[in-house]
Amino acid sequence: MSQRTEQGPIIRLSGIRNACGDCSLYQLCLPVSLSTGDVQRLEEIVQKRRPLDRGDHLYRAGDQFRSIYAVKSGSMKTYTISQDGDEQVTGFHLPGEMVGLDAINSGTHPCSAVALETTSVCEIPFQALENLAVKVPGLQRQLLRIMSKEIFADHEMLQTLAKRTAEERLAIVLLSLSDRFARRGLSPHRFRLTMSRSDLSNYLGLAPETMSRLFKRFHDKGWMSGEGKEVTLENVKALRLLAGRGNGDDVRAEESGRH
Repeated sequence: MSQRTEQGPIIRLSGIRNACGDCSLYQLCLPVSLSTGDVQRLEEIVQKRRPLDRGDHLYRAGDQFRSIYAVKSGSMKTYTISQDGDEQVTGFHLPGEMVGLDAINSGTHPCSAVALETTSVCEIPFQALENLAVKVPGLQRQLLRIMSKEIFADHEMLQTLAKRTAEERLAIVLLSLSDRFARRGLSPHRFRLTMSRSDLSNYLGLAPETMSRLFKRFHDKGWMSGEGKEVTLENVKALRLLAGRGNGDDVRAEESGRH
């Protein structure tokens, strides 16, 4: 049975557990150490919002922080607006990834989150989660571990991109997307770029014309293929070498994607 709150229907996770297997909230929602009663209490605070259409905002910069979210399907981007009115893309978020964590400290969202396509999210009101964590042993530690992992991944990406050439930056992002799709059981070699070339160039700090030249260069060298938003990574070893990931020998994902 579903319940309703002022924010909308609360969907018990017991009815959607199979769909949550690749979600970063899975270990939080269903930690094995919890009793059946505690799991039920946790399920009751998770809300499934109505799907967002492309261009809809989940929240905007300056909004009061109330919840953390996990992308269930679709994708989102986060961005800020500079004093000059220019948009700066700060990240792309795929199914199973969390958004809104950067607002926990200040109590307001420092950036905006917008859907890149039709997107469904699961919402956990943070106050309710904190209250429950006090009552349920181990839940707070589990929550902190998951948040730390997500924040570290964002920080690591920013550090990795710093002081890299344009070619290296594109290779790094393509491999990052490949890894993230693979963790969700999807193809690590053939996937759809839901973000626009303009958003991608903004995120990488490159001019749109540079991004177009890079894609053509990667195609000409046989590193990738595809048209429009659909791309196929044809030479993962070369991309790994370009991105500085060891000697490129670790291509198990490449081999599995070919069979």
